[in-house]
Amino acid sequence: MDKFVLTLVIIGAVNWGCIGLFGLDIVGALFGGQGAMVSRIIYAVIGLAGLWALTFYSKLRSGSSEDS
Repeated sequence: MDKFVLTLVIIGAVNWGCIGLFGLDIVGALFGGQGAMVSRIIYAVIGLAGLWALTFYSKLRSGSSEDS
């Protein structure tokens, strides 16, 4: 599950990078614009993946305490 979430977070980051650098929303362009239902579902899923990815910090913290 973590790999899937990380993949979605990377997709979101690349999309935001393209918006910032080129003014191009890749998700919106592929799925009918920002207001299209499919695009909104994809944005929501990527947003939820970002929230899930916040748990990675606790996993890193617990993993680093075992190393030291």
